[in-house]
Amino acid sequence: MKCIQARYNVMLDVPFESPSELYTQAVLFILGGMVCDSLDGRVARMGGRESLFGKEFDSIVDMVSFGVAPALMVLFHILNPEESLFFKNIGWFLSFIYLLCAGIRLSRFNVITHPLVYPANIDRTNNDFIGLPVPAAAGMIATLVLVINTHDLQRWAIALPFLMMFISYLMISPIRYPSFKQIDWNTKVRLRTFVLLLMSVVLIYMYQQYALVLIFLGYLFYGVIRHILMMRRIRNQSNAKL
Repeated sequence: MKCIQARYNVMLDVPFESPSELYTQAVLFILGGMVCDSLDGRVARMGGRESLFGKEFDSIVDMVSFGVAPALMVLFHILNPEESLFFKNIGWFLSFIYLLCAGIRLSRFNVITHPLVYPANIDRTNNDFIGLPVPAAAGMIATLVLVINTHDLQRWAIALPFLMMFISYLMISPIRYPSFKQIDWNTKVRLRTFVLLLMSVVLIYMYQQYALVLIFLGYLFYGVIRHILMMRRIRNQSNAKL
């Protein structure tokens, strides 16, 4: 809703509200949705209220909050489809690809975690996500838009559609990402890990917008780099056996 309102106000000679502020509000709503998404499953498990209905409904909510909203934000704010028919068509196409990959990612997650479905090719020995989680994809896009919007870095916005395509691929890729589902209040951490977490919190507080972008970028490329190293290790082991 905020993205649509912002686009409408851009088209007015005398806007009712600042489009920049509306896009910022949209980003905050997406980040707030990420917080809620990280808590709903834990709350359901604590209350013993997990259900297949809840999982399916959660995916519909994720599709809107982390699929439709970021796609509209990039389409309206970055690609600016009103400039020409060419850019309009390209903008709609790129946004559709992102939305399609988000839907595939959510559907695949529901299938491989269904209690009655046990694909032979799915490794269930760890809790990693297969493919970049949709909330993380939306958070990456939203925080970049926030930095571009706040610091008037529109000249760098041209790179965002290419990053959005890369993110779209990562969502449907076989690359694994940490899920952090095993972390709770009883989780034990080493002193070094605790110090790093404390430093991260301080950096987020001091450099809120840049820190969030770096955190999402770090998570995004962590999975990619780990996947490359894993494939290289498997290849070396196979060559050693030969």
